[in-house]
Amino acid sequence: MHGSCEEGPAIQFRNISYRLDTGYELLRGLNLEVQRGETLVLLGRSGSGKTTTLKLINRLLTQSEGDMQVDGRSLGEWDVIRLRRMIGYVIQEVGLFPHFTVARNIGVVPQIEQWPADRIQQRVRELLQLVGLEPQLASRYPRELSGGQRQRVGVARALAADPPFLLMDEPFGALDPITRAELQREFLTLQQRLRKTVVFVTHDLREALLLGTRIALLEAGQLVVIHAPNEFLHSTDPLVAAYVDAFKTEILSAPRGHDEPQHK
Repeated sequence: MHGSCEEGPAIQFRNISYRLDTGYELLRGLNLEVQRGETLVLLGRSGSGKTTTLKLINRLLTQSEGDMQVDGRSLGEWDVIRLRRMIGYVIQEVGLFPHFTVARNIGVVPQIEQWPADRIQQRVRELLQLVGLEPQLASRYPRELSGGQRQRVGVARALAADPPFLLMDEPFGALDPITRAELQREFLTLQQRLRKTVVFVTHDLREALLLGTRIALLEAGQLVVIHAPNEFLHSTDPLVAAYVDAFKTEILSAPRGHDEPQHK
């Protein structure tokens, strides 16, 4: 698939720093590996460096220091267009083209890749089913959809050309709690089927515990710890403990594996 190399980690950060022109460091000395087929959640408060880390992977930003590898190759060796074609990108605001139909939004990358029209139509039908949308929505425009439907279309668009990597930046953050819980469950089901390599940004501990294979906590541009969800909950690191304490009420009221959030 996409000439993907199967050896070693999917993504590696080696002593990565990123600073603004003013000299202010948004990331400092980040060492991180993302394993193939896992969902690595980047957790942290606003300004901790989560989105910066994500944008370095698809070269929306370029590191100031250190070496980054995707699929066993340094980022500098990748043709940036080729790299981005391998990476599905899902953001909170969705970013659908308002003047394109749902079908045309989903088919953007396959069309750029010059897939035949009938193959694109078939892929759009498959993806609408995959993300739980009715086939008749294909002819609608984004303004005619609910927030949850738009977000599903955003996920479908990211998956359209079957990229091995997915970057997700607080994709469910703007949704109401019930729709958010539905999409979280659907994402888990999708990931069990597709086994993409996913880097998922959130500031919500409950979402991180539910969706992550591992959780990396960032604070002030540095990696604090990286743990499996259960280890994270029981970590003795003071910053992790503070994070867990802050969310404890929410975790206790809606434990892992339960369905809708409790109504207060």
